[in-house]
Amino acid sequence: MMGMRFAPKGYGGHRRGSEEVKRDGWHDQKMLAVSLDDHRLTWPERELVRQLGEKLYGKRKEDKRHG
Repeated sequence: MMGMRFAPKGYGGHRRGSEEVKRDGWHDQKMLAVSLDDHRLTWPERELVRQLGEKLYGKRKEDKRHG
């Protein structure tokens, strides 16, 4: 017999960090989540990410006001 559960099976326990979620998404789903403020990227890499984002999703609200 099982004891009382306070959360449904599969919930609770270890919570993955955002970097782990992004890494798993890249490895498992071929999806990339990148912040333009990521310190690991060089300026040309950040610019490429910005251009890809604009091509796929349009300009961000902050960018529309400035140009």
